[in-house]
Amino acid sequence: MTPLLLGSVLNPLNSTMIATGLVAIGHDFGTGPSGTGWLLSSLYLASAVGQPVMGRLADSLGPRRVFLAGLVLVCAAGLLGTLAPGFGWVIAARVLLGLGTSAAYPAAMAVLRAESLRTGRPAPRPVMGRLSLAALGSAALGPTLGGLLTATTGWRGIFAVNVPLALLALAAALPWLPHDRQRPAGDGPRPVQQAQRSGGPAPSRPALLRTYLRHGLAYLSIYACLYGYSQWLEESHGYTSFQTGLVMLPMSLAAAACSLLGARTKGLRAPLTTAAALLAAGSGVLVVTTGGAPLAALLVAAALFGIPQGLFATGNQAAVYAQARPDRVGSAAGLQRTAQYASAMAATGLLALCFGQRAGDAGLHRLAAVTGVLNLLLLALTATDRALRAPSRT
Repeated sequence: MTPLLLGSVLNPLNSTMIATGLVAIGHDFGTGPSGTGWLLSSLYLASAVGQPVMGRLADSLGPRRVFLAGLVLVCAAGLLGTLAPGFGWVIAARVLLGLGTSAAYPAAMAVLRAESLRTGRPAPRPVMGRLSLAALGSAALGPTLGGLLTATTGWRGIFAVNVPLALLALAAALPWLPHDRQRPAGDGPRPVQQAQRSGGPAPSRPALLRTYLRHGLAYLSIYACLYGYSQWLEESHGYTSFQTGLVMLPMSLAAAACSLLGARTKGLRAPLTTAAALLAAGSGVLVVTTGGAPLAALLVAAALFGIPQGLFATGNQAAVYAQARPDRVGSAAGLQRTAQYASAMAATGLLALCFGQRAGDAGLHRLAAVTGVLNLLLLALTATDRALRAPSRT
């Protein structure tokens, strides 16, 4: 499990670690926020495309090959970013990082499915929960690690750190990951038969599409809070960046704790419906929040978005595992991440529409109203989804 966890942290870590190095990179290459913004969007775009592609390759070529190849790409990207002579090369390194780090999560899901089919036992849901916890934890630590590296080694350290991390994952994966086995065409039970033998529901494309929609809607609100609420805390409430990080800490802690809790629940419908209701409640709190709100209210608002983040991460992950064809789990997991990254990009556009030039109270209230409507839609979609009432294969 260790190499799968090491590989899976690289994408979320790199998505947030760059945040505290943007100003330094801009100074070195003489570009402003509009230019350095490409360092964020380039990785998101590459990841949105790369996750399902890597997942499909893991399903067809084997997860071990794809997992190892992705780590090699990460090493190359880390070296390219460390030695980049110009800003265009830094963007290229971010694109390469997005593609390389996209291999780990869908390949890990495919490994778990392959082992489940080989042993005839479903993959334990807590095991998959560890993947979610690793992603949430590394994303939360990213800005702190990025700031430390930028302060001690310069912004190039943000890229250089990927090399030893990828090499460590490679060293752990080579002896541990099972070798890929090519199954002859027509050999073995069909996906429906495999699902029935494991006691779970038959694969369902409509149910899987609803899971992607549910995941995308949930993370649209979560990213809008992560980026918009933190920006509002600095500009309207007057907090420093360090103080803002402390106020947002309950969101990260709640997400990590609830990812473990969600991984230990047996059903899907109850935790996912609860998560949607809490997101709607969080939007309701932000609608009435102003710059004079007490600290306790600000901490509660952050936690109200963190709890659903953890529950949706593990719940939707388990839903994808249950609803996808066993021989397409890798590509299905990749598409789940694509829905998440598409929501991240949509959230940045929503912030621009709601805030304009400054993150004030009025902008926060507009943002909360929009996400509140979306969260009520999410709640209805989740509560009425009959596929979630069936027992999961995990």
